[in-house]
Amino acid sequence: MSGIYDETASWIRDNWTGTDGPTWRNAIVDAGYGVPSWGPENFGRDYTRDQAREVLRAFDDAGAPGGARDVAPFSEVSWLLLPGAALTDYGTAEQKERLLRPMITREWDLGCLLYSEPGAGSDLASIQTRAELSDDGENYIINGQKVWTTNGHRATFAILIARTDWDVPKHAGISLFIFPMQQNGVEVVPIRQMTGDSEFNEVFLTDAVVPVANLIGGEGNGWKVLQSALGAERRGMGEMAQVGRDTAESGARSSLFTRSDDLVDAARTADRVDDPVIIDELMKIHTWRLTNDWTQARAKMENRSRGGSPLASLGKLANSRILHGASDLEFRLLGTRGLQYDKDATTGDPVAYRTSYDLMMGFFNSVGGGTDQIQRNIISERVLGLPRGAQPDKGVPFRDVRKAVNRSLSGDKTGEQSGDQSGEK
Repeated sequence: MSGIYDETASWIRDNWTGTDGPTWRNAIVDAGYGVPSWGPENFGRDYTRDQAREVLRAFDDAGAPGGARDVAPFSEVSWLLLPGAALTDYGTAEQKERLLRPMITREWDLGCLLYSEPGAGSDLASIQTRAELSDDGENYIINGQKVWTTNGHRATFAILIARTDWDVPKHAGISLFIFPMQQNGVEVVPIRQMTGDSEFNEVFLTDAVVPVANLIGGEGNGWKVLQSALGAERRGMGEMAQVGRDTAESGARSSLFTRSDDLVDAARTADRVDDPVIIDELMKIHTWRLTNDWTQARAKMENRSRGGSPLASLGKLANSRILHGASDLEFRLLGTRGLQYDKDATTGDPVAYRTSYDLMMGFFNSVGGGTDQIQRNIISERVLGLPRGAQPDKGVPFRDVRKAVNRSLSGDKTGEQSGDQSGEK
């Protein structure tokens, strides 16, 4: 066992009483074991990610929760990693203590993203939600409309981007806040999806309030701060393609042979494992998965050495192709059985339901965290070094830019800024 493991295990024996509560969680943060790969100024120990995994192993072996959340699966800690990226890069010491600490301790365990608007999706910098300073200078008053907000109805906090200046070009007038969701002036309306679920919401903000103290990185710097959170999201979504598929789960066999066992099983169940057409398609997806694993490994190395990597966009884009291709193949292998869609396991076919659900939800990866088209732009400019496309609104004050009309997807509300072309009230 490594020295890091032994040291962590010793600390756990001295401090873990078997009770997971505020005292234990704050003790972990104070000791730097909550996010050990982060720097001491961010409640960490400046460990490598491999060393942080040794910390996680020690916590897991002891049955003690809350350790090394920085290297836990992205799906479990996204509401730490996304705001955490913005706060560790741009937050003040006071903001880290007041806002970041409760995210690490899980006091604030669920957040949401107030980014996209009906008229600002792929062109996110065209947001029209406004943040105006209150008369006493203590708060910003927020008015606007957001859409495609996961967890909006349950979230404690949000990462909010809003426009604080209409007289500068669109990217320069944006500010980023850690926004309290549980307040008057926040109305959350669910959106019905083609899956039958309502995991996303519209959020209407009417004279909602966020303290000036929750402005991250200074007024007008929101676009720059946002890149930290978006980078963390893209890395996490790219890595999610690998969850549950490491070699430890497959005994001694290498992932070179096991990476697509799910598709092999589906082909075998359909009695088409010897079909050359299916074999060809299966191997195509298998090579996509392996290649994306290698790309993500390279991106992780660049993240450690340079603090970021445009390869995260390459991994996220590749994952979209993988998700669409794999779920489509599994769906076709089911034949007419795939036409069943009933989430009730007692009356429906759980395999058919999961396969159809995955087929539809594959589009989430193509849209969330920046669309596939946006990822292609990033790859072309930052990986391939190609010139940027035409930008007719470059350098133009946002007040003078033609704007989209915000409309409610539920059909029973209209955004406060519908038809607003000027930025004036």
